[in-house]
Amino acid sequence: MNIIIAILIFSFIIFFHEMGHFLLAKKNDVRVNEFSIGMGPRIFHFTRGETTYCLKALPFGGSCAMEGEDEESNDDRAFNKKTLWQKFQIVFAGPFFNLLLGFLLSLILIGVNGYSPAVIEDVMDGYPAQEAGLKAGDEITKLGGYNVHFYNEVSIYTFFHNDEPFEVTVKRNDETIKTTVTPKYSEEDKRYLVGITGGVAHVRPGIIGTITHSFYYVKYQVYMVVESLKGLFRGKFGLNDLSGPVGIVKSMGDTYNEAAKVSVISVIFTMLNYMILLTSNLGVMNLLPIPALDGGRILIYIVEGITRRKMPEKVEGYINIIGFFILMALMVVVMGNDIRKLFMR
Repeated sequence: MNIIIAILIFSFIIFFHEMGHFLLAKKNDVRVNEFSIGMGPRIFHFTRGETTYCLKALPFGGSCAMEGEDEESNDDRAFNKKTLWQKFQIVFAGPFFNLLLGFLLSLILIGVNGYSPAVIEDVMDGYPAQEAGLKAGDEITKLGGYNVHFYNEVSIYTFFHNDEPFEVTVKRNDETIKTTVTPKYSEEDKRYLVGITGGVAHVRPGIIGTITHSFYYVKYQVYMVVESLKGLFRGKFGLNDLSGPVGIVKSMGDTYNEAAKVSVISVIFTMLNYMILLTSNLGVMNLLPIPALDGGRILIYIVEGITRRKMPEKVEGYINIIGFFILMALMVVVMGNDIRKLFMR
């Protein structure tokens, strides 16, 4: 059951992404030939109007196949006949809908459960926070140049900046205090720590506060994705740190099992958190300027807009096809790594 729920969640996030492309394609009068969830052979499909709707065998991926998207077409409603601005809207809509979904789910999570403010509840003896003069009751407002709104942002920031000192800004009563800390490695916890605890108290911020903190929560998820990508390119993370669809579903299943030991409410909130992370991840990854991804197409449209010269459709098609095969090869490697890790445990 846990694996099925994980697959359904993963599929729903992909569905929402493709729905963004679909709705903006329809808005701009582009013919959509197929709207599918999954990859591989069809297991169920029906046609309504001009569009065939499909459910495919492999529950990873999806597509919104538009006329003239990757091939030449003389149809007046083909994607390649549309203006640069119309094509930009259609392509950008997928990642945007992912981030929009993250915001909507955050509204539910924070509206019902509240959030943990970045207030220090205790300072550990012998750790950098104590040496820097931080005290229980201090509210952390900034770490380096990053504005903090939730307590769990402290751990994430420390994780990504554990090899360098950084400035900490706190509010103490009505006073703003700045100090510098350098994370210290804990042999017991096997990670770098600043030496503070918190995150137990929850605040329900009201309607306006829920809306603003939902934006902040999506920003926090985007920050994690961006910093992870930076760490990957800098060599801080390796192949074993990557997870593809198999690893994600396995991780979600394990998390579901742990949450189920506590309560149904715990399962709901845990899965909501996972959904916000995954949809934000998919939104950011698709905006990367890589061929075959939405970001690669957007880059082409930006270049065309600046140079006022249209890239030949065949060239654009070849670029996207090459990028697609590279991405498929990377997915095979990552999925192979996921499967290997399953047998190693």
